[in-house]
Amino acid sequence: MLLNGISILIGLIGLLVGGNLLVKGAARLASALGVSALIIGLTVIALGTSAPELIVSLNAALNASSDVALGNVIGSNIANIGLILGISAIITPVVVEWRLVRREIVVVIAVSLLAFALASDGEIGRLDGVILSAGFFAYTITVYRGGQRDRREIEPELLQYETEQRLIEPRGDTRIEIVKVIAGLALLIVGANFLVNGAVSIAREIGVSDLIIGLTVVAVGTSLPELATCVIAARRGEHNIIVGSVVGSNISNLMVILGIVALVQPIPVALKSVQIDLPVMLAFALVLLPLALRGTIRRVFGAALVVGYAVFVVFSFAA
Repeated sequence: MLLNGISILIGLIGLLVGGNLLVKGAARLASALGVSALIIGLTVIALGTSAPELIVSLNAALNASSDVALGNVIGSNIANIGLILGISAIITPVVVEWRLVRREIVVVIAVSLLAFALASDGEIGRLDGVILSAGFFAYTITVYRGGQRDRREIEPELLQYETEQRLIEPRGDTRIEIVKVIAGLALLIVGANFLVNGAVSIAREIGVSDLIIGLTVVAVGTSLPELATCVIAARRGEHNIIVGSVVGSNISNLMVILGIVALVQPIPVALKSVQIDLPVMLAFALVLLPLALRGTIRRVFGAALVVGYAVFVVFSFAA
C-alpha cells in the first residue's frame, strides 16, 4: 500500500511539471510557427495527452482485461467534459469561439453516436476498429484542408481574437520549444503510468471490479494529463488550448485508441456499458453543443458539469 501511495505521488509530480512544460512550449511553438493555438490544442496536445489512454487500454486488452480497456476510453471521455472542462470553467469562464470549434464538436457527437452503434451488438470487433481508424484518417485530412481554408478567410479576426485572449506568446527559439513540448509529453505519460499503476493496485486490494476501475480510477488517472494541461491553461487564459485539448482528446480516444485496440484485440462490451455508460458518454458530448453556442462556459455551468460527473461516479460504484 505504501509503495502504491509513493507511485501516485510521483505520478502527480510528473503530471504537474509535464503539463506546465507542455502548455508553455505548445503556445510559444504555435506563435513561432505562425500556427493557431487551437490547432496545437487539437493535434499535438490532444494526441500527446491521449497517449496514456492508448498505452493503458492496449495493455489491458492484451492481458484479457477488456472491461478496463473499454471503461478507460468511455470514462476518460466523460471525465474530459464533466471533470476537466468543468474544473477549467470554475477556475475561469471558458470563452468558446464557435466558428473555430463547430466542426470538432459535431465530430465528437457523431463519433460518440457511432461508438454507441458499433458497441450495441456486444462487441467492438476488428471491422469496427477499421471503421474508427479510417474515420480518424479522413477527419485529419479534412481538418488540415479546412484549417488552411478557414484560416485564410478569418485571418484578421483570428489574429485579433488570439491577441485579445493573450494566446500569442513571445517568439522563442523553435528548437527549445519543441524540446519543451516533447519533455512535457514524456513527463505526462510517465507520470500517468505511475499514478494509474498505484491507483489500480490500491483499488483491486479493496475489491473493486475491473469495469469500475476502468470507468473511474484508470479513466481519471489517464485523463490527468488533460486535467493538468487544462488547469494550467485556464490559469494562463489559454481558452483555445482548453477547448482544443478536451474536444481533440475525446475524438482521439474514440477513433484512434478504441480503433487501434479493437484492431489488435476485439473488445467485448458488457450490457451495463451499452445501457448506461455509453449513453452517459453521449449525453456529455451533446451538452457541448449548447455550451459552445452560448459563447462562454461560465462558472455555474462548470460546477454543473463537475456535479454531473460526480453523480456518474457515485452511481457507477453503487450499481
